[in-house]
Amino acid sequence: MARFTESQDAQVLQDLAAQLTQGRLVSSAASMAGHSRDFADWAESGAPVAVVIVAHAHEVQAVVQVCVAHGRPVVARGAGTGLAGAANAEDGWVVIAFEEMNRIVEVNSLERYAVVQPGVINDDLRRAAAGKGLWYPPDPVSSAWSTIGGNVATNAGGLCCVKYGVTGDYVLELEVVTGTGDLVRVGRRTAKGVAGYDLASLLVGSEGTLGIITEVTLRLRPSPKPARAIVGFFPSVESAGEAVRAVAEAGITPSTFELMDRHVIAAVEAMTPIGVDQGVAALLLAKIDDAGVEGDETALAVATYFGESGATWADQSSDPAEAEALFAARRLSHTALERLGTVLSEDVCVPKSALPAMLVAVEVIAEKHDILIATVAHAGDGNLHPLLITPPGDQAARARAQVAFAELMTQAIALGGTITGEHGIGLLKRDGLLEELSDPVVSLHRQIKNALDPAGILNPGKVLGPDEVDSPA
Repeated sequence: MARFTESQDAQVLQDLAAQLTQGRLVSSAASMAGHSRDFADWAESGAPVAVVIVAHAHEVQAVVQVCVAHGRPVVARGAGTGLAGAANAEDGWVVIAFEEMNRIVEVNSLERYAVVQPGVINDDLRRAAAGKGLWYPPDPVSSAWSTIGGNVATNAGGLCCVKYGVTGDYVLELEVVTGTGDLVRVGRRTAKGVAGYDLASLLVGSEGTLGIITEVTLRLRPSPKPARAIVGFFPSVESAGEAVRAVAEAGITPSTFELMDRHVIAAVEAMTPIGVDQGVAALLLAKIDDAGVEGDETALAVATYFGESGATWADQSSDPAEAEALFAARRLSHTALERLGTVLSEDVCVPKSALPAMLVAVEVIAEKHDILIATVAHAGDGNLHPLLITPPGDQAARARAQVAFAELMTQAIALGGTITGEHGIGLLKRDGLLEELSDPVVSLHRQIKNALDPAGILNPGKVLGPDEVDSPA
């Protein structure tokens, strides 16, 4: 990526200032540092030339048009909760920050959709929908502070996704600024529609490399029914994986189905005690939200399959508060593990039939490279998050962790899975993506990128790497 001279920086700042309301263009060192990267500690970042805190779509359009004219890379930023470096800026880039584009434009009860700006917090949308008797299901662990724009850009998942799907399953329409500086709408708000290519779905998960989202229309569902919680303690991660497979083979789809291994349990217990025996190797948490007698029978069946798969204890929780405390502990797992060292977050997904083998492979790779790997998982859909933890400043451990990180991706591919279920590619997984995709498919990706971002200024170098497009002019 080309570096820029002081005179080039000054001209970009001058042209941006001419297009923006006073106060929108921020170039203080503190603001730029705070907006320059996401939560991926292991992903590199640089010093942007400016941060633009936008208030409406036409400001985004104006910024992109200036960046196109100057061949200046631009990256969109929501709350910075990403874990792959997708929102990281490099030296001289322009950052578009969406914290002030945080308005819920509409919640439509008749058509069951919501229209929101990209800076809306996930949980704020969920609360607004609940006020109308509706529900927005995607619930990443960061739902209390991650934004809808970022969720769409990474096609975020979450705890409910095993039954109710990921962000992309709820995106109806997008307003987007393209790589040519045009402000367009793609998708539709109707229940059905097949007019032209599905460009909205193409943009979902594209990590800001194909367009910058300025408004999102999302499908909503009726409010969920009260759920029954089932808890299981297991003597090994493999037996927990077998329990997940047994439940799936029985045709049961819990509304939530989560796993925590012994390292996660210990870390959470040290931060906020949840009363789980430290001898437990893995913990499974499931919710069943089917109504009436059917729900009761399904919950009993899940507990039975846990026991038949080797659980040392399994039962439906009789205390809703206790059950919610365990699910809250699952959400705290990343925070608890950060107290142990520097965390490199993996995100592989395998078929449910391969889940036991992948869980065992994580432990084998951890022992092989002498790295602490603590695993949480959206077990019901085979999405594992092995978290590689190294002591701060230990460069030898860091090098071993990076090798282990790559081996985990290779193992997931070998088991018929993928290198990322929901975090995206960003900077950290570009090599893994090239391992997973065939050369013709990589070529298709590059052709799409060139078509939608001909100047090569939209978050360049992310996803496919620095050779994905011609260098910015």
